[in-house]
Amino acid sequence: QVQVMESGGGSVQAGGSLRLSCTVSDSTISRCMAWFRQGPGKAREAVANIENDNRARYADFVKGRFTSSKDSAKNTANLEMNGLTPEDTAAYYCAAGCFWYGENWSDAARYHYWGQGTQVTVSS
Repeated sequence: QVQVMESGGGSVQAGGSLRLSCTVSDSTISRCMAWFRQGPGKAREAVANIENDNRARYADFVKGRFTSSKDSAKNTANLEMNGLTPEDTAAYYCAAGCFWYGENWSDAARYHYWGQGTQVTVSS
């Protein structure tokens, strides 16, 4: 049974930083991982991804603030979040295992397995 487990959420003041991690139980699905988030009353949105060539792509609203990386030996993806604002408050979800590669990295349908989410709360 494939497992996707996020960790690292919490509460921080505006301007602060947090680091999320996502570990998967299967090295195959770790080749393609992504982060999504869903804020209160908002639709789910893509945040960043990371693929086996270590190329990361980002949503415009996090460029320059968030960094997506992975440790392939540990089947783990990380999301370093700096300069957090209250607008970043959301449940953050890790997704892994791509049905297709290349275009449309931000399409949730691209990802097979999902974690339960970890809450990030940013206070002003």
